[in-house]
Amino acid sequence: MPSVLVVEDDPSIRQSLIEVLAEHGYAVRSSADGFGALREITQTPFDAVVLDLGLPDLDGGDALRMIRGISSVPVLVATARDDEREIISLLNAGADDYLVKPFSGGQLVARLSAVLRRTAHVPATGPAPGTRGAPVARIAPAADLQHPTTVGELAVDPGARTAYLAGVELRLTRREFDLLAFLARHPGQVVSKRRLLTEVWREPYVDDQTVDVHLSSLRRKLGERAAAPRYLLTVRGVGIKLVAPR
Repeated sequence: MPSVLVVEDDPSIRQSLIEVLAEHGYAVRSSADGFGALREITQTPFDAVVLDLGLPDLDGGDALRMIRGISSVPVLVATARDDEREIISLLNAGADDYLVKPFSGGQLVARLSAVLRRTAHVPATGPAPGTRGAPVARIAPAADLQHPTTVGELAVDPGARTAYLAGVELRLTRREFDLLAFLARHPGQVVSKRRLLTEVWREPYVDDQTVDVHLSSLRRKLGERAAAPRYLLTVRGVGIKLVAPR
């Protein structure tokens, strides 16, 4: 059963969306504001988000950009705004599709189904087991993906989805682990942010800042800072590489 987060401040519209989606087999949670939606997304591996733009605490466009900073979950924007320039801006900022109110329940379900087929989404936050589908991208050979790697005191096991630093397990989000595992498969090799977006995020509308946010979080969990790196070394203007501390 695919899970959907409905972000809509109008109680009657929110309830209507919940009922329509539930009738069509979706597991639905909801939020009436942007910050509540962000909390939900960090805690639950949703398959999609239906996002209104007229939220009481955040402009929906800002909420979309913040969502893209923490997750690659497909986002279907559903709003009364119909300005073409804004639609293009939101699609470029990471929206997967756009619905202008009023719309029928059938159109919502059809658009949402199309987004899920197109993205073949694997939730970007939360645990990996039990997720549906597979990302559409070039996949490395299974043996390469599953091969454990040790770099200094850092041990990464993609098969078990575990990472240990000096024998202590790191508590990583799904995306943080995917990022670390990819770098661990290429130790000592400088990897560009664009390549990380292609190989790890596998999304066409994600910007470099998303990589920066996750690298910053990963650095904290590795006990380092960008100004004093140990494992994650930035090569200015080129990319990032995973190295053993000297």
